Amino acid sequence: MNLHAVKAIYIFEMRRTFRTLVQSIISPVLSTSLYFIVFGSAIGTRIDTIDGVAYGAFIVPGLIMLSVLMQSVTNASTGIYFPKFIGSVYELLSAPVTVTEIILGYVGAAATKAFMIGIIILGTSYAFVDVQIAHPIWMLLFLAVTCISFAMFGFIIGILARNFEQLNLVPMLIITPLVFLGGSFYSISMLPPFWQTVTLFNPVVYLISVFRWSFFGVADVSVPVSVTAILVFLVVCIAAIHWIFRTGYRLKY
Repeated sequence: MNLHAVKAIYIFEMRRTFRTLVQSIISPVLSTSLYFIVFGSAIGTRIDTIDGVAYGAFIVPGLIMLSVLMQSVTNASTGIYFPKFIGSVYELLSAPVTVTEIILGYVGAAATKAFMIGIIILGTSYAFVDVQIAHPIWMLLFLAVTCISFAMFGFIIGILARNFEQLNLVPMLIITPLVFLGGSFYSISMLPPFWQTVTLFNPVVYLISVFRWSFFGVADVSVPVSVTAILVFLVVCIAAIHWIFRTGYRLKY
């Protein structure tokens, strides 16, 4: 494996993040802090505990997922889209670099950024609520897998997008509503039976459920089912990226 190529892509993408520090890190952390203030401090004081967990603490995993999913998709999609836009993707495709090395560089950088933001938001949450993590190792593992899988999903979006509107369509109009409707601010057991069934078709439900289990030991969906759903999504993304590079579909702008 050409580790030098992987390192070059990874460092380039990470440096792009620190050049835009306000937009890449500070902005999502401040936005999430506002959620803590509004939902956790203001509204949370008027809501009883959910599954024995104070509401302010209950929404922490969902808020982390909201930022992590958005950042994973956005960072990975813009990372590969701009080389297509300016034409430097041809240099990448003609270089002695394999698909695996390209993915490790771009997806690895996007996942690292999202993981950093997730940890920063977790640390920020302690300023607003008292959060106890029942399974810290599992929490870090689920967070890492989520960052990687959705960074791959964002990588696919960046390849398929033909313009900036298409690039922002999925994060803004699909990811955000799915997170809000996926139990980030409530337990799906609070919904009527019909809507509980409908909600289970939302893939983000399984991410939030298993992530919340790692914090409080409670989940809306059984942990094995959630883990299986996450791994299936990861495998589908890997297969899609492999097919795109094998066929060359939309790799040129």
